[in-house]
Amino acid sequence: MTQGVVSHPPVPTTSGAADPRRADRTDRIAGLIQRQGAAAVLAVVVLAGALAFPEFRTYANAATILVTAAPPMLIALGMTFVIITGGIDLSVGSLYVLGGVVAAYASQWGLPAAFAVPLLLCGAIGVVNGALVAYARMAPFIVTLAALLGARGLMRAVTDEGSTTYLVRNDAFHAFGNGSLLGLGYPVWLAAALVLAGTLVLARTRFGNAVFAVGGSADAASLMGVAVRRTRVTVYVLSAVLAGLAGTINTAKLGSGVTVLGTGMELDAIAAVVIGGTLLTGGAGSVGGTVAGVLLLAVVQNLINQVGTLNSNWQQVVSGVFLAAVVVAQTYLNRLRRVT
Repeated sequence: MTQGVVSHPPVPTTSGAADPRRADRTDRIAGLIQRQGAAAVLAVVVLAGALAFPEFRTYANAATILVTAAPPMLIALGMTFVIITGGIDLSVGSLYVLGGVVAAYASQWGLPAAFAVPLLLCGAIGVVNGALVAYARMAPFIVTLAALLGARGLMRAVTDEGSTTYLVRNDAFHAFGNGSLLGLGYPVWLAAALVLAGTLVLARTRFGNAVFAVGGSADAASLMGVAVRRTRVTVYVLSAVLAGLAGTINTAKLGSGVTVLGTGMELDAIAAVVIGGTLLTGGAGSVGGTVAGVLLLAVVQNLINQVGTLNSNWQQVVSGVFLAAVVVAQTYLNRLRRVT
């Protein structure tokens, strides 16, 4: 009698159960790197700078970095909201210098006017930008490029082709730009308060949810009842107002409305936002990441100054390298998260 071959049922393995856990862990790690990568690099750069340059680790130098970073921080804060919705705002550099010039001119009417007039003017330009993007469905790049040229032209018109420099004529306004509390300038405290407010708005409010929803998918957001057009208008107004405010506090510090500033600030803001982990395609990002991005670029500039043998153009080189590296890393991490 022949002996038959007995077949046994396959023994279940734990690999199938482990794969989802491994995929989930990979996704969480990739997401963490996207959100906190800029902060980690900032910590490493600060540590290296503190070890290499004794002057770098002084409180006075830290205060200088923060004061320098305050205006770019405000511009990048507004840009964060715009980019999360999937848009872009190229007009912020021109609005920055326009706001500063108008603030200097309006300072003759007192401190409230020095703040209110440039913010109202820049806010009005933001309304136009947002309306053209949201209601006319024009490309944000084209709309804000036109606003960049228009705002710069308006600034040149009110300053006689840049030949007239308006001086700050209000002592309280000038004192705001140069005063300090606990060793930190008032502009730093203002920027910190607005960053905190922006963080809470983006993470804890219905408007913040709408910003992410619009950036993720405007059509899906509309089906869910999100006011897509109103959200888009609001973020462009916010960006314009913050750019005007940045120019205003810079004028308060300098004591005059300098007409040669603002060139390229829109690119610096975009770089800081993207380095901070906000996706250019929209739908993901954070204010905290933007703060880390702005501070990282400011620290790099300070370290270049500490070296002494390098000029400020190297800051642009380093910023470009950081930006390219971050975009490549984001592309890889997004692909990794989709695969897992």
